[in-house]
Amino acid sequence: MASLGQIIFWSIISIIIVLAGAIALIIGFGISAFSIPEMDVDYNASSESFRCEAPRWFPQPTVVWTSQVDRRTNFSEVANTSFELDSENVTMKVISVLYNVTINNTYSCMIENSIAKATGDIKVTDSEIKRRSHLELLDSKASLCGPSFFAIGWVLLPLSSHLVLK
Repeated sequence: MASLGQIIFWSIISIIIVLAGAIALIIGFGISAFSIPEMDVDYNASSESFRCEAPRWFPQPTVVWTSQVDRRTNFSEVANTSFELDSENVTMKVISVLYNVTINNTYSCMIENSIAKATGDIKVTDSEIKRRSHLELLDSKASLCGPSFFAIGWVLLPLSSHLVLK
């Protein structure tokens, strides 16, 4: 049977390992957030316009609008983009409205920061609205190394209780 001192010791060691993984993750990759944009027709505007909205981003991203018909043109000049901090002042909501759109043309709203790139596509025809969104991680270390820090902690936590009982 393990003594109370051994149980406390191994519990503290386990907590330190998990915290070290979390600290290394924050130092290595910084605090970041990203989300997939929701695309919609903006019915509040006086002319045809599209709305691209993503609830959580940090650090602040850039927003670029493009068109399938004219791929070289950056339509961001005819868009209004805003960033609203959340109630905790940590992440920001991205809202971008593209004005003077053409029916039967696919428009893309690309939101990008140093960690991720999210793209939302929208096409309006006379009979339907087609939407598609996807997310791409730009920093491969963020997707590969992050969980491994926590996996080490979760592997050692059960081992610590096993070691205490020996």
